Amino acid sequence: MVESRRSGGGRILGNQTRHVSMSGDPIVPRTDGTGLPFPEIDADDFARRFSVRADRLMWLLGAGTSASAGIPTAGDMIWEFKQELFISQRHETRAVVADLSNAEVRRRLQSHIDSSTRFPAAGSPEEYAALFEAVFAVESDRRAYLDAKLSGAKPSYGHLALATLMRAGLCRLVWTTNFDPLIADACAKVYETTGQLTTVALDAPDLAREAIDAERWPIEVKLHGDFRSRRLKNTGEELRSQDSQLRQVLVDSCRRSGLVVAGYSGRDESVMKALEDATAADGAFPTGLFWLHRGHGTPQPRVGELLATASKRGIETGLVRIENFDEALRDLVRQTKNLDTAVLEAFADERRHASGAPRPGGSGGWPVVRLNAIPVTEAPTVCRRVVCEIGGFAEVREAVERAEVDLIFARVRAGVLAFGADADVRTCLGDRQIKKFDLHTIEMKRLRYDSGERGLLRDALARALARERGLHLIRQRHTDLLSPEDPTLDIWRPLAKLVGDLEGTVAGHADLRWSEGLGTRLDFADDRLWLLIEPRIVFDGVTEKNRAAAADFGMRRVAMRYNRQLNELIAFWSRLIAGDGVEVRSLGVADGVEATFRLGRETAFSRRAHA
Repeated sequence: MVESRRSGGGRILGNQTRHVSMSGDPIVPRTDGTGLPFPEIDADDFARRFSVRADRLMWLLGAGTSASAGIPTAGDMIWEFKQELFISQRHETRAVVADLSNAEVRRRLQSHIDSSTRFPAAGSPEEYAALFEAVFAVESDRRAYLDAKLSGAKPSYGHLALATLMRAGLCRLVWTTNFDPLIADACAKVYETTGQLTTVALDAPDLAREAIDAERWPIEVKLHGDFRSRRLKNTGEELRSQDSQLRQVLVDSCRRSGLVVAGYSGRDESVMKALEDATAADGAFPTGLFWLHRGHGTPQPRVGELLATASKRGIETGLVRIENFDEALRDLVRQTKNLDTAVLEAFADERRHASGAPRPGGSGGWPVVRLNAIPVTEAPTVCRRVVCEIGGFAEVREAVERAEVDLIFARVRAGVLAFGADADVRTCLGDRQIKKFDLHTIEMKRLRYDSGERGLLRDALARALARERGLHLIRQRHTDLLSPEDPTLDIWRPLAKLVGDLEGTVAGHADLRWSEGLGTRLDFADDRLWLLIEPRIVFDGVTEKNRAAAADFGMRRVAMRYNRQLNELIAFWSRLIAGDGVEVRSLGVADGVEATFRLGRETAFSRRAHA
């Protein structure tokens, strides 16, 4: 079940109305025109800089670097804490809120948390610590919880790559807020011994300074403690009172070396305060301050303030957008010369266990697992690019709306990217001193993560499906919602046969309408684009008063949809969306750059290639 929220462009009703399709979140203008008050550096540019100064850069690692090793991030644990509080305080069974990936389950949990005045707002830097302490008030319980999470975790490619850089003398000092032993385990594998890495836990700040002053590289400093240590820090008071000596060692080290931050959100006070103190010192971060950030969104406000302050003080600073920690380290390893990568190559060989499966045929050979991913067989490779005097995304959106033109656009460092009629683009941006009006190549490497280019293609594909498949389109931040524009048409009879009525109102709430629909999201895997589809109930008219009724209705309607019916639903939607293989067009323009797509009819699946 999904609530429909109307954002800037409103609800897009098939091809009946003309609206601007938006890519990205509203952001404030900045001096380099890409939306944030500090520089952004392309990943390939950062890799080149890193290759010549690696030995003069420290690392600060957060929970995101351990995610691919199977250890949950702070964000994951926050939802688990909310789940535990909901179950214990509402006396509900776990099954009611078991699926933490479900948007409705999350809304229900957050509504419960919001009903209490005890906890910080969602997304607050204090949220993790407050919830952890509320669920596990005793340190031994917190230790037991973390031990269970760390059990069985093994180093990922990124950890082994970092250990490989350590062995080559290109990574000397690592600071980490993580409790896990993954860096130590990676070093043991790369060095073939457990004695090379000096690990300093929270309870030995003097050892940290002594080891750094003596240059006993490589060194790992655990800012929040070690899972084997008696001292673990994970509650608000503990984080605020971090050992002043250890924090001062971090500040002093930032005066001698640059810093690369990876997988760290900037949630806790003590570490961020140390970085802010370091930034205020003359000569801080002599080889740069680089923040590796996953996806296309903006970092935590305090992180943005830190980077902006550092940039104003003349420190070489940059936000580097990455797909994940492992991919980022893979790129750095490729760029770095004379590395012994034997362990990394062996690690990659061990995990090359997936291959393309033959398509099921005949009466047997059913997929073991059918996925909800439709292959995008053709997608635009170019779009219009305009370099002009305009700020960030919000300013571009205002210009498009003011001109009342139908464009699909994104704002990136390269300029304003757009699909649509050239005349409409010039009408919109003609008064902004256009310097360049040319084509922009949509590179495959920039589709691997949530980039502006991928957001542009997501918008264009959603518009194309709405335009040519008779669908309403509701844009949300992470998901596009599609539902039948006219459910009485013959094309919807197979769907009605599967699920019954296709639209209606929720009993007792005449203003709350629902319709059978689909959630879609554009993703990248196996070196190609996929359209992820999820049959769901789409609501219109959700308010705070009727939100609970909508959630209950949606859960009841889909509760009995088991494997066979879900398989039939996915089959129906995939056939409808792919059509007969003919291309779908987003705008229908002739004079300009059109966005054209083709999709496969067969969803991805997994099966044994041999009986």
